[in-house]
Amino acid sequence: MKVTVLVGGVGGARFLLGVQRLLGLGQFAGAAPGTGHQLTAVVNIGDDAWMHGVRICPDLDTCMYTLGGGVDPERGWGHRDETWHAKEELARYGVQPDWFGLGDRDLATHLVRSQMLRAGYPLSAVTEALCDRWQPGARLLPVSDDRCETHVVITDPADDTQRAIHFQEWWVRYRAQVPTHSFAFVGAEKASPAPGVSDAIADADAVLLAPSNPVVSIGALLAIPGVRGALRSTGAPIIGYSPIVSGKPLRGMADECLSVIGVDTTSEAVGRHYGARTGTGILDCWLVHDGDHADIDGVQVRSVPLLMTDPQATADMVRAGLDLAGVQ
Repeated sequence: MKVTVLVGGVGGARFLLGVQRLLGLGQFAGAAPGTGHQLTAVVNIGDDAWMHGVRICPDLDTCMYTLGGGVDPERGWGHRDETWHAKEELARYGVQPDWFGLGDRDLATHLVRSQMLRAGYPLSAVTEALCDRWQPGARLLPVSDDRCETHVVITDPADDTQRAIHFQEWWVRYRAQVPTHSFAFVGAEKASPAPGVSDAIADADAVLLAPSNPVVSIGALLAIPGVRGALRSTGAPIIGYSPIVSGKPLRGMADECLSVIGVDTTSEAVGRHYGARTGTGILDCWLVHDGDHADIDGVQVRSVPLLMTDPQATADMVRAGLDLAGVQ
């Protein structure tokens, strides 16, 4: 089986662990030896930014560290056993931004990436090289090799004027708690899918939408020209998993993002936001949490436990989606 998953950061990485568990890949390879299954993750790059002279790719790194067994288990992102000496020294110099922390181990990844990017390698090739060190048990593809960044139009609390800031500043510095007006996927209109992305969607036996943020993770992926078209034309069923449980996001601040674009924080509203492939949308199947409800024309809906408490629980929800779509 060939499975392609569209993912964002922490939640997406944990979802990938469940897919691996089900397919017997990566650190779960002993569970189903010799299956020949293939897993490809198409990863959001809208959170990426240049800071302190290095290129940071939070979602790619979170997926790579998580699947490679090196993620911090408590934070869910960054390196296990991290230290912060470089961050402390930067603070002593008074270097900005001071609200974004780079761990010492994590900094090594960013230095390698930045050196390769400046040498002319595309992000997809750089990611492949970094994965040689981590052996994630899946092919991680940035959605594009082009620079595409999510920016947010806010009312600046300092002077009450509107301005656009990088998503990282809105998310990390302000915790999404400032008056927010819109999101812009800067550079997306001129971008194209990275090598392998369209083929991974077209050739898949199943395409899964992880329960990642619908606006700034999945939405940023869909903003790249060609991605939505690939989803609408693939012969594989597209199975989405709601990031909303009982009116609240599984993690992160999806509710703040949804409110900005006028979508209610419910599984039904998010499913309708994605829409059915029988219409102009991208879904064939939609999984919602037990007790939640969704009625979406043209989409098969099933309620199952969606709390990703461990890889086996996540594998069970992945299996439920494949069963609903008739994928064996």
